[in-house]
Amino acid sequence: MFENLLYQDVSSLLISDINSNKLPSAILLSGPSAAGKLTCALELARVLSCVNTDLSNRGHWLCECSACKKNKALSNVNVLLAGPRDCLLEIFAAKKTFLQAVANNSSFVNATRYLFIRAVKKLTIRFSQVLWEDHKDVSKIAAIIQIIDENLELLDPEKPIPFFEDAEKISEDIVVQCEKLDSSFMYDSISIDQIRKASYWARIKSPEGKKIFIVENAEQMNENSRNALLKILEEPPEDSVFILTTSKRGAVMPTILSRVRTYTFVDRTLEQQKEVIERVFHDYSAENCININTYLQNFLPVSLNIIKEQAKLYFDSIINGQLIPIDSVVKACSAFKPRILFKVFLTSLLEVQKVMDYSAPYIEFESANLKSIRECYNFVSVYNQTPLSALEKLYRDIASNRRVYLR
Repeated sequence: MFENLLYQDVSSLLISDINSNKLPSAILLSGPSAAGKLTCALELARVLSCVNTDLSNRGHWLCECSACKKNKALSNVNVLLAGPRDCLLEIFAAKKTFLQAVANNSSFVNATRYLFIRAVKKLTIRFSQVLWEDHKDVSKIAAIIQIIDENLELLDPEKPIPFFEDAEKISEDIVVQCEKLDSSFMYDSISIDQIRKASYWARIKSPEGKKIFIVENAEQMNENSRNALLKILEEPPEDSVFILTTSKRGAVMPTILSRVRTYTFVDRTLEQQKEVIERVFHDYSAENCININTYLQNFLPVSLNIIKEQAKLYFDSIINGQLIPIDSVVKACSAFKPRILFKVFLTSLLEVQKVMDYSAPYIEFESANLKSIRECYNFVSVYNQTPLSALEKLYRDIASNRRVYLR
């Protein structure tokens, strides 16, 4: 069990609770980003779904039972996944790993095929018909996912590995559709309607074992969604398991915390993260001796350095009272497509304004800017404004903050 969860002692505790039948029906996986929480949640779903009659092999990663095969490919209908996540960089990295393995006819090529399939499915299963039925965009979402699934079928692990040219075309077609799905429909908070639908789904008994509902980044739920989830946790359906993940345990509603058992993840050392990168993405290059998040940022369509340079240019122009063509910033950042580029740009902007000035006015200036930057992100991610119009407004807002606090 949990052979793919590296350098997290929490796996031993989970194994002990599973073997002693003490695993509760609602748990919280808490810890820093890129610590393996989603990997653990999906692996726990597989272990709990395993139907291997040989108890000594039940839950083993190499188990070949029907349930384990479905879970490895993230196609088990008894597992629901919801919650916001930036999935694209992992998809890009997994695609590169898979294609390199195919090109080199590597011994681990099938493992990289699973890696790519699972990276894609981590995005698509968030748009399950169970959760999105009756949504105004359900037909558009279904059309995109159908194209992705048809291409994934060509990469089915039960089929021979395609030739490199075919694998390249198939994977590229998948990535294009994933970018479309992410940019158009990825959400920043789980809706109350999704929680209610999950509750109804969980109460319908399945002949194939437990139902598992995974809520990633649970701290980002709005108040209505939190209260709806709390009602489920107060009276959990039989044979259902609820797995929540968070990187900010303190932001999870206390009444929810009181109804879950927390399993704590730790931040891996840089050396351990390097080994994770090597074992997962088979990348042994010296320049990648970095943390996992930074490694994945290597797959941004625009280099991180360029994004940081543009963020500095943008901020410095405000501080110096200069005007710059904001459309040139947008162009330099590839029009912020995929949308994760916009999030990285705003994060870089927050870093740029930290100038080690601890004066009260500058601290107030930073605080006001944080609010403005959050609003800017919401204008794009929630209200569908263009990055250009959002950055033009942000420019005016930070300039106004400068006049108020740094006179």
